Amino acid sequence: MEFAEYVVGRRPALMRFATVLTCQTWLAEDIVSDVLGRAFERWDRISVMAEPHAYVRRMVVNEYLSWRRRLARTSPRAEVAEDVPVGDGSDERAARDAMIRRLARLPRRQRAAVVLRYYAGLPDAEIAVELGCRVTTVRSQISRALATLRVDLTANPHTYQETR
Repeated sequence: MEFAEYVVGRRPALMRFATVLTCQTWLAEDIVSDVLGRAFERWDRISVMAEPHAYVRRMVVNEYLSWRRRLARTSPRAEVAEDVPVGDGSDERAARDAMIRRLARLPRRQRAAVVLRYYAGLPDAEIAVELGCRVTTVRSQISRALATLRVDLTANPHTYQETR
């Protein structure tokens, strides 16, 4: 597969994944652009892999984790706004924005594990490979993240309605 074909076919999925991972569209665009630039330089090796998309997705995760480390070293952590008004009036949009704000509060590795499991649909073993850790670490990271999200939802029950 040529690199141009890969970008046309997979860039939208990479952008969606990176947007969920970073909780910020501008950052997702930067990360995906940087990763695709590096992937282009190495495409002759990446294209012959059994799962080139999995490799590039791992590059996205690694770039996000590196970005977070650089940010922590260079600037103070900004607080996420609690209740940002939603301009379109859609309940789905408000719920999604609220969840993105909650995800943004999670530590970077917990957020990456949750996004890889629930957004990318990967099993724990593949998440462990992507994050470079053991399966038990993945499970504990996801468990802690979900506990944090549950506590946050319990503290603000008016934000969400349970659907069955």
